[in-house]
Amino acid sequence: MAAKATGIKAKKFTPAVSVVMPVLNEANHLSAAVDSILAQEYSGELELILVLGPSTDGTNDVAAKIAKADKRVRLIDNPRGLTTVGMNLGVKAAKHTVIVRIDAHSEPTPGYLQRGVEILFEQGAAEVGGIMDAQGRSAFQTAVAFAYKSRFGIGGGAYHLGGEAGEAESAYLGIFQRQSFEAVGGYDESIVRGEDWDLAQRIKASGGKVWFSPELRVIYWPRGRVSKLVRQFFSTGVWRGDLTRRDPARASRRYFVPPLAVVAIAAGIVLLAFGLNVGVIPATAYLMVVALVAATASGLSLKARVALVVALVVMHMSWGWGFLVGYARGARGTIDRSRVTNEKATE
Repeated sequence: MAAKATGIKAKKFTPAVSVVMPVLNEANHLSAAVDSILAQEYSGELELILVLGPSTDGTNDVAAKIAKADKRVRLIDNPRGLTTVGMNLGVKAAKHTVIVRIDAHSEPTPGYLQRGVEILFEQGAAEVGGIMDAQGRSAFQTAVAFAYKSRFGIGGGAYHLGGEAGEAESAYLGIFQRQSFEAVGGYDESIVRGEDWDLAQRIKASGGKVWFSPELRVIYWPRGRVSKLVRQFFSTGVWRGDLTRRDPARASRRYFVPPLAVVAIAAGIVLLAFGLNVGVIPATAYLMVVALVAATASGLSLKARVALVVALVVMHMSWGWGFLVGYARGARGTIDRSRVTNEKATE
């Protein structure tokens, strides 16, 4: 059973924390991610474990310099490079009873650790997560970040859109009680994408509580190139289709919207090929909605609004097609390769 602390006692309870960060080809982002953790004014003991995959962009050299400069940072190897494997290795090597996952492309905002651990014990939760605050630098990355936060862009998950605190379907990254994590066997290493959702389902099935809090926010830097976004969302869609195939009853209805859009547009193209002009309707209707979303997007430059049209189409069509593939045949080892090659710092 998970340890509990409630009310004011939880605010005085600051257990030692192990932050686990799986890392692969993040030379341009790793230092900022690490700094955001080490700068957290957490009142308890803190260690940061960098789990290093086989990077090709000098990431491991950056990690070595970071570890040499701060004794709170430890390095362990992850030859397979998969996030799920890296997280399990990191938790196994961790010294402490509270585990925090932070990805190397993310930066927790000030107070994330302190308040997150307080909420974990206030709620008697097994896992706590907050908002995935996507941000961008280039026009295209800014457009992708906007899509992440839009109900039309990536769906209705609380960790994308925000909302009231409460029990949740899943959690972004996650702050865990270690014993709850280990009781369900940690991450399923056969899953490459959607591993956080799968873990949350197993935690809840075991009687644990998964909690969302809008107080917690982690900055996330999305893909900044069309080609990388295509690969990422196709892979994510494939794995979501695979997971839905395994357990259709737990799948959200929103998962079926992009694949239905892909099918409708594809059917329209077939009708056009047979000379039936009615086939233009699905694609036209879809593009009109996308254009309306881009035209009314607040806070974006004209260039970013144009980029948003591209980003939305790429995200929806890549994810939808991937979902159909994954649902039909399973993921079969599909891996997101969009981080394998280095991105520019501006992305």
